[in-house]
Amino acid sequence: MKPFTFKAIEFKNAGAALQHTEAAGGEAILLGGRHYVVSESEAVRIARADIEFAYLCEHDAADGASRIVTIPVN
Repeated sequence: MKPFTFKAIEFKNAGAALQHTEAAGGEAILLGGRHYVVSESEAVRIARADIEFAYLCEHDAADGASRIVTIPVN
């Protein structure tokens, strides 16, 4: 497999990545066990390369709690 490089900012956890997207935009993703924020176009490029990753999203549950969920891609 050919090496694939992408532009991203890495974060220690999903919460920090999501906070960054709220402040500065971008897409929070989980790739290879690491938390990143990438541009929307970069996320599309990663998906088109058939690389497995997941979008990170905050979900407000019926009980009022907020949870971080993943949406798998590829």
